[in-house]
Amino acid sequence: MEKKADELVRAAAALYLDGSAYQGPSPRGETSLVPGGMFFSQVIPRHKRVYVLQVTAW
Repeated sequence: MEKKADELVRAAAALYLDGSAYQGPSPRGETSLVPGGMFFSQVIPRHKRVYVLQVTAW
């Protein structure tokens, strides 16, 4: 899960270069499948954060 979360953080940093100045709507949440389960995350550019909201193990 950590590897996939790191990928999400790098992608968000590249997409929202100046997150504190971002004026658009917040992106929708994203479900990511990982070996042994899944997790749901939300990118909030103005906070410069990726929040992991739910982790589900199989």
